[in-house]
Formats: sequence, C-alpha cells, structure tokens
Amino acid sequence: MPQIRLIGADNQQIGIVPTAQGLRMAEQEGYDLVEVAPDADPPVCKLLDYGKYRYEISKKEKDSKKKQHVIVVKEIRFRPRTEEHDFDFKVRHARKFLEQRNKVKFTVLFRGREMAYKEFGEALLEKVVTTLSDIAKIEGEKKFEGRILTMTMILK
Repeated sequence: MPQIRLIGADNQQIGIVPTAQGLRMAEQEGYDLVEVAPDADPPVCKLLDYGKYRYEISKKEKDSKKKQHVIVVKEIRFRPRTEEHDFDFKVRHARKFLEQRNKVKFTVLFRGREMAYKEFGEALLEKVVTTLSDIAKIEGEKKFEGRILTMTMILK
C-alpha cells in the first residue's frame, strides 16, 4: 500500500499521504498509526494512542454487557399424579424464576400406563396457568413429544 488516507488525532482529515510519511508523522507526535478502514481505496489510517483505544473499546463492551439480561430457561418437572403440596412448592419456585425474568418450561413426564390418562397432565398444566396467570403468560402452545407434555411461560 503505497498511499493512505490519514486522519489526525483530533479527527481532522490530513489527506492522502505516502505510508512512510504517515508512519513518520505518528512517531513524531507520539501516536500509533492504526488502519481503521482497510477496504477503502486508499486505506484509511488514523493517528491515535492504541493502548487508550483498546481500553475504551473494552470499556464500551463491558457497559453493553451490563445492560443486557440473559434469559435463562428454567425447567419445572411434574408427574401426572403430583400431589397438592408438591404442586404448590414447584409453582412457588416457578413464580420466583419468572420474577427474575427467566422463562419457565413446565414438563409433565408420563411413564408406562400413565399415557392412557393424558388428561391428568393437561389438567395439571391448566392449573399452573391459572395459578400463575397474574404474572405470566403462555409462550407458544402445549406440545406432546413422545411421553413428555411441555409448556413454556414468560413474564407478562
């Protein structure tokens, strides 16, 4: 690359100069010559303190990571004949997960002859929906996958 488009440390465009002259200018002013747009014709280079530049980029990345919330899918498992106390205990945990802005996947596992009573599993999930309807809503629909009935809920 015989020539580059040079931008100064104060973001003012210096112009198109030979690469060697750009390197000399950077050295004289105590900056680094950093290529910011290699695909341009001629390539765009900038005079800047590379260590400070890397620090600012990492700082911006940290700030953006702080602002985002990772949605986790928590799973609550039931059996078709889950007793009342166990049901209440699990729904209480589901409520806590939903308040933490996580998705909750409810799973009803069927074994053996329990498959003949699929309505017990569906009734159990309906009970979950009515219990949590004040803070959550169903995402998608209930699905039967083999011997497993699933439903996902999210915060309203």
